[in-house]
Amino acid sequence: MEPRGRGPMTHPTYLGLSQVELRNRVARLDELASPCRLCPRACGVNRAGAGRGFCGAGRGAWVASFGPHLGEERVLVGAGGSGTIFFSVCNLRCLYCQNYAISQLGEGEEVPARDLARVMLYLQGVGCQNVNLVTPSHQAPPIVDALAHAREAGLRLPVVWNCGGYESVAVLRLLDGVVDIYMPDFKYGDNAVATALSSAPDYVERA
Repeated sequence: MEPRGRGPMTHPTYLGLSQVELRNRVARLDELASPCRLCPRACGVNRAGAGRGFCGAGRGAWVASFGPHLGEERVLVGAGGSGTIFFSVCNLRCLYCQNYAISQLGEGEEVPARDLARVMLYLQGVGCQNVNLVTPSHQAPPIVDALAHAREAGLRLPVVWNCGGYESVAVLRLLDGVVDIYMPDFKYGDNAVATALSSAPDYVERA
């Protein structure tokens, strides 16, 4: 497959869902957030209120940065770059994280769903090939909420779920038909190493 010179996918999977169904997915993801079961940790925090999970995330989306990115896999970059949105904090505790200030120290700011939708539309407007959600797992409800707003406003880019592989099966089922490309970064084949480096003693079984 030759990505250069190709335009973005013209029919992302979420366009096949009704707006009612997309909103239903948001509601069901919200239910998984309070008590929180959005990732395998199932920490049980009430994120609908003021609670913050093991990951450090609260109710809304928390964004560190966004923009066209040319350093992703070539097939995602295409001619216009991959439209990356880097989400703050993380459900893993990787000691070696290249984005440590974002994932562990929480650099970034809370962004309302409608503003996050505008970010997605901005990425489309500057010619990005996709919306690349980086470390999104712990913020799935506000992300899908934003996607619903963006679709209503004309978003037509495919969605990339760029994650650490430590995912909830229940969440993945709700993302079926919403996300186009899953790009997990499979980190470990040994739980002892996963525990030592990412505080994830069940990583192998969950990833």
